[in-house]
Amino acid sequence: MEESYVRTLEDHKWKFQELYLCFCGYSICQPKHSFGPAVRPNYILHYVLEGKGRYKVDGRTYALEKTQGFLIEPNVMTFYEADDTDPWTYLWIGFHGSRAKEFLEEMGLTQRMPTFRVGCGEQLLDIVKSMLQCESDGLQQTFELQAQLHRFFASLAQELSRKEEVFHPEQRNYYVRTAVEFIQENYAENIRVSDIAAYVGISRNYLATLFQTFLNTTPNEYLANFRLTCAKEQLTITDLPIGAIASRCGYRDPLVFSKAFKLKTGMTPTQYRKTDRAIQRISVEQMRQKKDL
Repeated sequence: MEESYVRTLEDHKWKFQELYLCFCGYSICQPKHSFGPAVRPNYILHYVLEGKGRYKVDGRTYALEKTQGFLIEPNVMTFYEADDTDPWTYLWIGFHGSRAKEFLEEMGLTQRMPTFRVGCGEQLLDIVKSMLQCESDGLQQTFELQAQLHRFFASLAQELSRKEEVFHPEQRNYYVRTAVEFIQENYAENIRVSDIAAYVGISRNYLATLFQTFLNTTPNEYLANFRLTCAKEQLTITDLPIGAIASRCGYRDPLVFSKAFKLKTGMTPTQYRKTDRAIQRISVEQMRQKKDL
């Protein structure tokens, strides 16, 4: 059981496409009160005001307490439950929109990183109470609710951006490391940037931002350079046909591979192999001459 105060505003989505409020509220939960397992159609952010509980998603369980929160994403099976001795009181907002996922990712909130800790609980509660008390009819009230939603996100963003200086570089590095590992293990397959982003669990735009920040390149450039670097090695140490090397490095069309290779190195794969072999012969000959001396 729980004592809840809820407001639903689904119809407002037609006025604000990028980000819109669907519902909001707060609950004082009884011990062991739970919700789920369930799939929700919207994004939901919960924030714990008092007490403790646990949140389960993707086979992981997060023990949460006061000042912590958790994200529920659309169409993802989740379960959460109040502690049996110190049950939580929490607030929540449900929202959606074409840029909702992007905004969340900018704050470091994703399905892989669904929890957070901020100290602005009183401010968030005041905002939710304002949402609950706002009149439901009229254009002015519609804009007021949208403003309160933006205030909620602004408060979270301010807190999380402060933590970003200390914590988020490591978290972002985690995304980059995971993406690089995926490339290293799957570059021979016909993978694209969208596959990398999906594996990491973030959008293509956010992945591009992280690669530019930490690697000073784009995911597509990194993937192409990695494939061509591997191709150079194959041309150097093997006698495989060009088509076979292209396939080993993720290129289904040898002609596309050859054009990309020449654009990168200034030589065709065949020219590169001949030049490298010639340099190797010269090096061996020079080494032999030195031994003779």
